[in-house]
Amino acid sequence: MVARLQQCIVSVWLLAAVVWTGYWWPRAPGVALVGLLTLSLAHAAFLALEFIASYQVSRRDPFGRATALQCARAWAAESRTALRVFCWQQPFRSRAVPDHLPVGSGRRGVVFLHGFLCNRGFWNPWLRELRARGHAFMAVDLEPVLGSIDHYVTTLDEAISRVTAATGRSPVLICHSMGGLAARAWLRSADAGRVHRIVTIGTPHRGTWLARFGRTVNGRQMRIDGDWMRQMESACSNAREVPFTCWYSNCDNIVFPTSSATLPGADNRLAPGRGHVEMAFVTSLRKQTLALLDE
Repeated sequence: MVARLQQCIVSVWLLAAVVWTGYWWPRAPGVALVGLLTLSLAHAAFLALEFIASYQVSRRDPFGRATALQCARAWAAESRTALRVFCWQQPFRSRAVPDHLPVGSGRRGVVFLHGFLCNRGFWNPWLRELRARGHAFMAVDLEPVLGSIDHYVTTLDEAISRVTAATGRSPVLICHSMGGLAARAWLRSADAGRVHRIVTIGTPHRGTWLARFGRTVNGRQMRIDGDWMRQMESACSNAREVPFTCWYSNCDNIVFPTSSATLPGADNRLAPGRGHVEMAFVTSLRKQTLALLDE
């Protein structure tokens, strides 16, 4: 569903660019160029508002906030990364790297969980690297897209069972953003011993300030001090039985204030000066995370 939606958005954008340029170029090339720049940079302007909000909201956070220069660099990188992810990887390459379940490899497998308004194409660089290494993996699509996070538990449970059956070993869960909350929702009623470790990247473990503007079911669930988040905290006994590695950033433009992406007692690791989506595409972060498969 997400792939089709984003395909439509990209197609409409390209059509608008062609129509605008075709109409204005013979009449006023300057107007044509200004229109193209506006269409091309509108997402960057929206992201800038997010980074400004993150910078302001995190100013009193105990984990601190980034410098203005770090935020500016992160904004530029996030603007580039967002185009690649939301205009290419997810709409057109979501099935480019199929799930890989070789039987009897003996190597620990991975289950990938994406975030809000994303799909499995988000993980393509990770999937290619794991396939080259011979590790089993499944990257699930969390649907219904705008439904409750609790609805994703069954999908995750099935993926864990399939990877375990292929490898004979409990898998690692690697989650971006909302995907980490889906993993924690699964833990509320699951046997914690079925997973080896859970790695989260920019997950709003304590909610996020931006969720106050959310109108979808899963968007509202991510509100700071919301009912769903309080329920998660009151039923987190299983979560303490699983090792967590939580990547967080002082420049996260979606999950803020800064400490929102951390968990008490977890292996909390800072990815300094990185945007929310960009974090998952930092090579050193990916290498350090995949190294956990051998522990």
